[in-house]
Formats: sequence, C-alpha cells, structure tokens
Amino acid sequence: MTKRNEAKYKIDRRMGQNIWGRPKSPVNRREYGPGQHGQRRKGKLSDYGIQLRAKQKLRGYYGNITEKQFHGIYVEALRMKGDSGENMIGLLERRLDAVVYRAKFVPTVFAARQFINHGHVKVNGRRVTIASYRVKIGDVIEVRDASKQLAIVLEATQLAERDVPDYIEVDHSKMTAKLARVPLIGDVPYPVQMEPHLVVEYYSR
Repeated sequence: MTKRNEAKYKIDRRMGQNIWGRPKSPVNRREYGPGQHGQRRKGKLSDYGIQLRAKQKLRGYYGNITEKQFHGIYVEALRMKGDSGENMIGLLERRLDAVVYRAKFVPTVFAARQFINHGHVKVNGRRVTIASYRVKIGDVIEVRDASKQLAIVLEATQLAERDVPDYIEVDHSKMTAKLARVPLIGDVPYPVQMEPHLVVEYYSR
C-alpha cells in the first residue's frame, strides 16, 4: 500500500467518516479512529476542536493539501467579495486536480494529483503539470491522446459511486472537460457535510 493510500484511509478513520464516499473505506467497517486508543477517543469536542476537525476534513478531502496552500486559499477567499466560506469552496473546486477528479478522469483526488504531475493533462491545448493550477471558467481540460487508454482512466469513467456535477461539462468520448461556472457549496457533491464557515472561524481566531 502506498503512503498516499495509507494517508487517505487514516484521514477517513481519524474523522470517523467516509469523506470521499468510497466503498473500500475502512470506516465502513470500523467507525473509530486509528491506533490502539482509537476506540476510547469519544470525548466531547471543544469549539476549537470542532473548528480544527472541520479544517482537517476539508483540507483532507482535497488530497490533504499542505497547510501553507490551504491557509493561502483562506487568505485569498477573505479578500474576495461575498461569503468567505463559499469563496473557499469556489477556489478549491477550481484547482486542476479537483476538476480532473470531478470529471471522472481518475478514481480519487490523490490519483488526480499524480496524473497531472506525470503530464497526462492539458489545459487549453498546453500540458500542465501543477495540480494546484487554477482553472478559469471556459478553460478546456483534456486527457492527452497517449493517456486516454490507460486502465486508471477507463476504470474511473465507469465508476458508479459518483456522478459528474452540473458545473462541469464533460465529454468522455473525447476525454475533455470544461468548467461551466464556479460552484456554491450546495452544488458540490460532498458525501459528508463540509463546514467552511468553521474553517473561517478557525483561522480568524
């Protein structure tokens, strides 16, 4: 098992939730945290603990991005007009790895990051290898011709466990996707409840 897989499953068990809605999640069998004391940690969380958990859950969902990157997104969301929590979700959903994952070109957000890093994705005809690249409305994301028949891609497009959200236009016959609009939190198909307002509270303490 790769380090990424271990991290992914640890995040699920630490949160006590199947945050990606995957059938293989260990939470489906064991709803307690990892480690020898995992079953005993059931104490009531403080306000700080609730905010921290909301931050860890949202950050973990997007491939466990670094704290520095995640905090940078919060700072940018704060500068934008409107609700900071909604702005955070909009910025996270515009990450290239998030769009590739949403378009069902790969099975997981972790796989999306690796897929992009290895040069399998083009944006507007140019190869992009940075997972945090920010997609703009109307940008065309496509899988390179040489990568369209990869087993991981063919399997992902057939996954029944999730659907492509309506703010992304996808053509699986051509393996292209386009961001139609920036989503609101209610548009994003999270398998569990995300609470970006608590993340804003956590950082604004």
